Amino acid sequence: MTNATHPFKALMEITARPPAVFVRGEGSFLWDDTGKRYLDFIQGWAVNCLGHSPPAVAEVLAAQAQRLITPSPAYYNDASLKLAKALVDQSCFDRVFFANSGAEANEGAIKLARKYGALHRNGAHEIITFEGGFHGRTLATMSASGKTAFAPLFEPKVSGFPKARLNDLASVKELISDKTVAVMLEPIQGEAGVWPATDQFLRELRELTRANGLLLIFDEIQTGIGRTGKLFHYEHVEIAPDIMTLGKGIGGGVPLAALLATEAVSCFEHGDQGGTFNGNPLMCAAGFAVLQQVAAPDFLKSVADAGLYLEGELKRLSVRHALGEVRGRGLLLALDLKVPIAASIVVQAFDDGVLLNAPQPNALRFMPALNVAREEIGLMIDCLDAVLIRTGAARRVA
Repeated sequence: MTNATHPFKALMEITARPPAVFVRGEGSFLWDDTGKRYLDFIQGWAVNCLGHSPPAVAEVLAAQAQRLITPSPAYYNDASLKLAKALVDQSCFDRVFFANSGAEANEGAIKLARKYGALHRNGAHEIITFEGGFHGRTLATMSASGKTAFAPLFEPKVSGFPKARLNDLASVKELISDKTVAVMLEPIQGEAGVWPATDQFLRELRELTRANGLLLIFDEIQTGIGRTGKLFHYEHVEIAPDIMTLGKGIGGGVPLAALLATEAVSCFEHGDQGGTFNGNPLMCAAGFAVLQQVAAPDFLKSVADAGLYLEGELKRLSVRHALGEVRGRGLLLALDLKVPIAASIVVQAFDDGVLLNAPQPNALRFMPALNVAREEIGLMIDCLDAVLIRTGAARRVA
């Protein structure tokens, strides 16, 4: 087979991929077409919250596909109504709009906030976002993001997203004007290297937005659906945003996302928002199966416990190799390597059968399945320990 006809060449080149081709997954493990097994601590970037091919999701998908795949979003379907009601019952929000991806949910949040500004804030449209933030890859969500690599791409960007600094309330205050309608942020900045907003900052931000009549938008696409040990991250802080977006884990591996808002903010008029596949029953049935399992108190406690265990093991490893801090919450954690060796570690771990993620040159990010076993955490730690020994990370620290 020539390079011109190799299957890899049929895909548009958008990222560097190793040559392995995955053909099967179960729980925390993947297998490639040679039969090699890999322990997965990326899980589709926190997508597979119940691991690969969880029976609860696989079974409901098969059953729903036999019954109804989609009737069009022009009509109600029972699966979307069921999931929407469950999300409202479990959260501080009143209304749900389903989407296909986190970027689409965030795009909807931006549109909803601007619509609210047009109706209630004399046309205010600016949304304050944050340096280092990541909200997706549509033009508007890239513009809202504070990812440095996005700066030169696809100009001109969408205007109206002044950038504040995370955990710096004064930098937010400086940007508020009569054009401002909302403040939007990730409670933990994932792509930037797992940098959490402090609980105090989030509480003060809620007070600031209320005092100024502004909306507060939480992008919980990575932190939501149990990832941090609560169903939603805002519960840690005991505040209520006006708008929240969900994605990744809500589908347990299928393309599903959601935009949630309070009744007061839900101001879309007919024709303002839509989408061909939004709220289709196949995806919503999977989402309901995921939510039923993740929302159980015992399950959320197990996530918190696993997160503490993983955090402790990473801290032990950091001390052993003279590395930096461990950041994050629950099962969204990062290890600061202090030196730019993350990409090399990812390659070596892959060769050893462990999938790790390097969101930044000097940091590793850990996003295992929420039901990851301690034994599986131990296997990952042992692999990372061996790689760090080979890499000589301790000797590279200044």
